[in-house]
Amino acid sequence: MKICMVVYSFYEVDTRVMQYANALARRGDRVDVLSIGRPGQPKHEVFDGVNVYRLQTREVNERGPFSHMWRLLRFLIVAGSVLTWKHLFRRYKLIHVHNLPNFLVFSAFVPRLFGTPVILDIHDLQPEMYADKFDVPQTSLVFRMLTLTERVAIAFSTHTIIANHIWYERLLSRSARPRKLTTIRNYPDPRIFHSYPRESRNGRFLIVYPGSLNWYQGVDVAIKAFARVADQMPNAQFHIYGAGPSKPDLIDMAATLGLRDRILFPNSVPAAQIAKVMSSADLAIEPKQARSRFANEAASTKILEFMAVGVPLIVSRTSVHSYYFDESVVRFFTPGDDAELAELILEMYRDPDLRARLIDNAQKHVEAHNWGVKKGEYLALVDWLVNANVPGDVKPEAAAGASVVHEADRRSPKSQKASEASVGRS
Repeated sequence: MKICMVVYSFYEVDTRVMQYANALARRGDRVDVLSIGRPGQPKHEVFDGVNVYRLQTREVNERGPFSHMWRLLRFLIVAGSVLTWKHLFRRYKLIHVHNLPNFLVFSAFVPRLFGTPVILDIHDLQPEMYADKFDVPQTSLVFRMLTLTERVAIAFSTHTIIANHIWYERLLSRSARPRKLTTIRNYPDPRIFHSYPRESRNGRFLIVYPGSLNWYQGVDVAIKAFARVADQMPNAQFHIYGAGPSKPDLIDMAATLGLRDRILFPNSVPAAQIAKVMSSADLAIEPKQARSRFANEAASTKILEFMAVGVPLIVSRTSVHSYYFDESVVRFFTPGDDAELAELILEMYRDPDLRARLIDNAQKHVEAHNWGVKKGEYLALVDWLVNANVPGDVKPEAAAGASVVHEADRRSPKSQKASEASVGRS
C-alpha cells in the first residue's frame, strides 16, 4: 500500500522516522517522506526503498521564536500543498505526521477530509520543549496556547503515538483519551546498532557523546567533569559529535580549560555511520540536565543504542532514565553535578571489570528492547487503521499493549526478575 510521512527534520539523521519508513518499505509498501534538507542536497533521493522529498532547506540557526515559527509555518503550507497534490494521484492509504510542531498534522487536512487515516507521532512534547528553548514560563499564554494546539491536533488525528510512558500519562491528563493513544519508544535498530570489530587505538581511552548540543543536554557538565580528572587519565580523549546552538560555547569552554587537544568536536555523521562511531568508544556519557520538566522527561535514544553496540554508560538520573533503567545496566550521577560525574568517569576508567559487567547486563536488556522486536506494534497499528473502519478511540490489542506500562518494558533484567518473582508469589 502507499503511505506518506511528513516530518520537519532531516530524514537521514532522524532514526525514529527512518525505522518506521524502512519497516514499511521492507514489507513491500511504497513510502514517500516529505521532509526538509540542507543546502546542496538533492530534492529527491531514495534511501533503502524509501522516497525522500526535501521540500525546503533549513539551517539550524534560529535565534528567537519568530524566526523559528516562520520556518514551521512555511513548511506547513508547502507540505500541505505537496501532500494534497500527491494524494490526488497516489491515493495514500495512510498519512503519518511527525511533530515538532503538532500543527503539522493539519498538512493532511484534505486526505483526512476524504477518510484517509492520519497518525500524529509526538516525538517531543511541544509546550514543554518550547518553554525550555525560549525561556517561556509554563503559566504563560503561549504555553497554554501550545497545549490547546496539542489537544486539537490529537483530536484531528485518527490515532496518536507518543514516545515514552511518562509523556503518555501527561497527555492522558490534558489532551487525549487512553484508547486513542499508543506509546512506542525510540528503540535501536539491530541491523544498524550491534557490536562492531574494535580497532587498535594504541592505548587511547575514548569517551563519546553524540547528540544535539543544546543547554539542556548538559554537555558543559560533562566537559567540566572531564577537566577535573583529565590529568589522571593521560591517554583519554573526549569526542563530542553533534550540532546545535551551544556548540560554539562548548568549543570555547574546552579551549579555556586547556583541553583543545583532548576534547574534540568531529563533524556530525549520518545515522547509518554513527553506530560504528559509537561502538569505537570505551565509555559513553549521557549528561542531560534536569532543571526543567522537558529535559527531565525526554528519554535519550542514545542509551539503548550504546547498550546495543556494547559500550558502558554513565547517565544522569533524570525522571525518565530512572523510570527505564537501574544501576545494573548504567551508572547514574546527579544531573548537573560535574564533581560526581568526574568521580564516576575515573571509576569506570580504572575498573575494566565494572565496564564488562555493565556491558553484559545492558546487552541482555536490549535483546528484549530493540526495534526488531518492537516494530510489530507499529505495523499492527498501521494495518488496523488502514483496514478497519472503526472510531479512532478504539485500537487493536497489539497496539493497546504498547501503551500499558508493563514491568517488562522498564528497568534492567535484574529488576524484571524481581518483578516476575513478585507476580509469581501473588
